[in-house]
Amino acid sequence: MTSPRTLLAAFNLSPKKQFGQNFLSDPSTAEMIVSRSGISKEDIVIEIGAGLGALTVPIAMAADTVYAVEKDKNLLSPLQNELLAKNIDGVRIVNENILDIDIESIAAKHGRKVAVMGNLPYNISSQILIKLIIQRHYVGRAILMFQKELSERICAKPGGKDYGRISVMLQYCSDISKIADVKASLFFPKPRIDSQIIEIRFKDSPDFPADDEKFFFRVIKAAFGKRRKTLKNSLSGSELGIDAQTAISALNSAGIDPVRRAETLTVEEFVKLSNAIQKSIG
Repeated sequence: MTSPRTLLAAFNLSPKKQFGQNFLSDPSTAEMIVSRSGISKEDIVIEIGAGLGALTVPIAMAADTVYAVEKDKNLLSPLQNELLAKNIDGVRIVNENILDIDIESIAAKHGRKVAVMGNLPYNISSQILIKLIIQRHYVGRAILMFQKELSERICAKPGGKDYGRISVMLQYCSDISKIADVKASLFFPKPRIDSQIIEIRFKDSPDFPADDEKFFFRVIKAAFGKRRKTLKNSLSGSELGIDAQTAISALNSAGIDPVRRAETLTVEEFVKLSNAIQKSIG
């Protein structure tokens, strides 16, 4: 791996804050991530934010095909340079925003589910996760690096301040495990906090399937929209368009005390609540 500082200087480039660019500068960490992910020649990988190729190269050496998605067109030349220097083939560089990538088409082209990997920029991490949840039937698993505070929210259990909308959505449809911690000092430029790598394995079907999944996700969003309020108040003042009496009725039907708050509900309770609200509004 060429040092990010050296590679950027060679192409007269500098990291862009608006893209959340922090480049991994330790090759052993990149190799560790790929090794622990279990990527093999059976895998088609979509890499989010290929950057300067720190992860792209070891992923490509392990996988069948890599779609290296990089939004910043200025990084395409140094990325291509790194791939050529290592005599790497099987990588398709895609100069697009990951949010615009059609995962279903890539999976269909190869006749199998894809794996997703990447170091996610903080400012769009939640949007990317929601996209993966929606298109999860084409994604077997995702191995992703997050700033530690977001990783802790994703893995959080009910009852704490870290538990929120993304926690519930992901835990509804996947099994989540931590792979490794990565120190901030291993990036250029150095971010403010450390990172964590987690693996998200999407389930073939949820343990507690909602009657209407899109509505279920709306209920979660509404419940956490005013998380300091009781569920009765947060739901009745939300985009769901229900009044307080309807909220109370649905909560009672689901066996949930209306004075509880969203952060105390398990995934199963959220499913029961969603189903109850949907029935109450016809």
